[in-house]
Amino acid sequence: MGSSGISSISMHALNGPTPTPQSLPGQSHQTPGVGGDCLRQQLGSRLAWTLSANQPSLQTTTSKGVPNTVSRNMTRPRRDGDAGGTVEVTETALVRDILYVFQGIDGKIIKMNNTENCYKAEGKANLNKSLRDTTARLAELGWLHNKIRKYTDQRSLDRSFGLVGQSFCAALHQELKEYYRLLSVLHSQLQLEDDQGVNLGLESSLTLRRLLVWTYDPKIRLKTLAALVDHCQGRKGGELASAVHAYTKTGDPYMKSLVQHILSLVSHPVLSFLYRWIYDGELEDTYHEFFVASDPTVKTDRLWHDKYTLRKSMIPSFITMDQSRKVLLIGKSINFLHQVCHDQTPTTKMIAVTKSAESPQDAADLFTDLENAFQGKIDAAYFETSKYLLDVLNRKYSLLDHMQAMRRYLLLGQGDFIRHLMDLLKPELARPATTLYQHNLTGILETAVRATNAQFDSPEILRRLDVRLLEVSPGDTGWDVFSLDYHVDGPIATVFTRECMSHYLRVFNFLWRAKRMEYILTDIRKGHMCNAKLLRNMPEFSGVLHHCHILASEMVHFIHQMQYYITFEVLECSWDELWNKVQQAQDLDHIIAAHEVFLDTIISRCLLDAESRTLLNQLRAVFDQIIELQNTQDAIYRAALEELQRRLQFEEKKKQRETEKQECLPHPCCRQRRLVAGSRRSLRAQRGTPTPGSEVQPTGARWLGAFCSTLSYLLSVNTHATQRTRLYTQLSQNKTPRTPASGTAPAQALSSVSSRYMKMSNPSDIHHTASGMTKMFKIHSSECWCRYGKQNCHSLLVEGQWGVTAVEEEEENKRIQEFQESIPKMCSQLRILTHFYQGIVQQFLVLLTTSSDESLRFLSFRLDFNEHYKAREPRLRVSLGTRGRRSSHT
Repeated sequence: MGSSGISSISMHALNGPTPTPQSLPGQSHQTPGVGGDCLRQQLGSRLAWTLSANQPSLQTTTSKGVPNTVSRNMTRPRRDGDAGGTVEVTETALVRDILYVFQGIDGKIIKMNNTENCYKAEGKANLNKSLRDTTARLAELGWLHNKIRKYTDQRSLDRSFGLVGQSFCAALHQELKEYYRLLSVLHSQLQLEDDQGVNLGLESSLTLRRLLVWTYDPKIRLKTLAALVDHCQGRKGGELASAVHAYTKTGDPYMKSLVQHILSLVSHPVLSFLYRWIYDGELEDTYHEFFVASDPTVKTDRLWHDKYTLRKSMIPSFITMDQSRKVLLIGKSINFLHQVCHDQTPTTKMIAVTKSAESPQDAADLFTDLENAFQGKIDAAYFETSKYLLDVLNRKYSLLDHMQAMRRYLLLGQGDFIRHLMDLLKPELARPATTLYQHNLTGILETAVRATNAQFDSPEILRRLDVRLLEVSPGDTGWDVFSLDYHVDGPIATVFTRECMSHYLRVFNFLWRAKRMEYILTDIRKGHMCNAKLLRNMPEFSGVLHHCHILASEMVHFIHQMQYYITFEVLECSWDELWNKVQQAQDLDHIIAAHEVFLDTIISRCLLDAESRTLLNQLRAVFDQIIELQNTQDAIYRAALEELQRRLQFEEKKKQRETEKQECLPHPCCRQRRLVAGSRRSLRAQRGTPTPGSEVQPTGARWLGAFCSTLSYLLSVNTHATQRTRLYTQLSQNKTPRTPASGTAPAQALSSVSSRYMKMSNPSDIHHTASGMTKMFKIHSSECWCRYGKQNCHSLLVEGQWGVTAVEEEEENKRIQEFQESIPKMCSQLRILTHFYQGIVQQFLVLLTTSSDESLRFLSFRLDFNEHYKAREPRLRVSLGTRGRRSSHT
């Protein structure tokens, strides 16, 4: 049986794609002359050595003295033991058939067996075993030739195979051309023998053994090409170049030389794509062979992120992943400058060296020094292009300034601006969210900018700062929907993408809420300090004040520790790492990656990621308890201040009634003063009177004072009828009544009102009658006092100790009692709030303790500085070192 090239190829495939061709590429064969020396010279030194080594065997004769060369044309008669009468096939006929088989053409005796997929001699041909085996070995070249020729014929007509595939087919055609030259030499030799007869020199005659020697190198080359064809099936572009490059990893110099020659032809289109991309930014890859892919549907704003990508399957194996990433960045930077930054600077000014692979020979030379020459070109173009792009972004578009603006405004780094903004927004944000208007909030934002150090920022930055209202939910206030926004566009939107701005929005809402808690607790402390002084006259309220102070202090400690953790351990540390990376960045991708790492870090460490959802819910519950404390304390202080105001009003009213004064001469134009002056002149004219400076106390004055004091007493005290009768009798008899004031009065002064007053039993009637009597006698008292000198005419003081009635005093006492009864309810409300708050904080500390983040575990220690929660919860009694070891094991 004959054998095909399949066995030889599979034998090499077991140890990898390393067949062993030993003929140099491009070896030429000329038409042989007559004689062995000429043939040796034409077929090469290796073949000549082989011919010389085999010369004695070629000159051996048969047993009858006839040379072997001649005997090959003789037919041997049938022996007695032969099965049939057929004559054995001559070697000349086999050689002629083999030369046709070398070209893939069936001979008369040797034909293609489709069943076994190999060339075989026909079964009716009577060949001995030696000739049959030699024929099968030589026929393998025809099978290899057909395999290669079939591949090239199919792929040469396929336009989608691309430039790299066509280059591979061209390389195969070039090798087949060299093979055809050898066949033409053999055909010429055979034709020469036929023309001149069999007596031609023995050394130059064609035999099966000579064909084995002469076709040894071509057979190895065809085996290598056939193996490449099998390995490259279904591949194109850079993937095809990688398949060819895999066969260069061999120790056989002949095979390595052959594959490198083919690789130089195959990789020339790839290197042409590459140099045009890195030096001009142009990508004309019609058949998708290059490892840089372009998506024409992507808009300009997403050019850097989505338009250009790497086809990893098309990256040739002789180009590393780092080199391919740099190649992508070079061309992408050039297109970004032209299309997004509108910078039309020629690439010759950005990149100094612009040499491309102009021929396959240049590509072959480049492969000899991939680690130096090729790497140097890529690095030079990469550094110069990236440096120019970053310079344009920083100088023309102020990328770093915008990054710092994000830190100051969206991450609350501008402290004075944020505090003043909260002060201005407090009345607006306390309203329901549905009543807010964005233009009003924008005006407040501009006011805060003008009043703080934010006014010194660049106008370009302040122009981008704006107010944003989030989606409103039922029951939301302005605090829940307010947010600052920063508009980005143009090239800087490549760094601050929509996803990044959504992260900034989430972080701002969290920081704004935490800042609001600090703002609320500051107001609580201020209110406590002010109200404690006002309410110190209410000793029964001191317990409530103390409870509010203790709970507020605990909340202040919690918020201060959280603010320290967020501000310093999260924001400042992450920002410092980001800024160092940005300063050391070599290309725009490094800045984008560092910025994304920065956002991911603060998202995770601020408990805003999916893994920290439980911690965030507990923290928000703590914030809700702080707001609840503010509402509760405001209600308690409001009730206490209202009670204090009522008490002060009652005391003021009482004081005014007890110390009421009545001036005698209120005004020069007063009618009362004219009446007194006329009475004084008439009295002095009729009888002698004391001088105006006399100190004599008149009897009428004493009586009137006693009468007014008695009326005041009757007005303020619900006296019994018997007591009123006694007081009236004392006054009517010119006796001093036993009242707080003393004096005497004539009986006739009370004759007009005594009977009416004595008959009254309703206290309200007594009050109105006594008030009228007091007003009437005030004028008379002025007249009486004015008779006895100027000193006693200035004023008349009517004093008493009773400023309120019993009904008013009873109402006041009842209200005070009701307020005192409400104090235990206030204390219970505060105790319930404290219980809920401490329970939430305790659960929050337990979650922090079991966290894998070491900074969060230390935060739990700082939040429980006095070990209050540690004494209540056993899970908090584990040391920090043990917590770290446990988390590392888990």
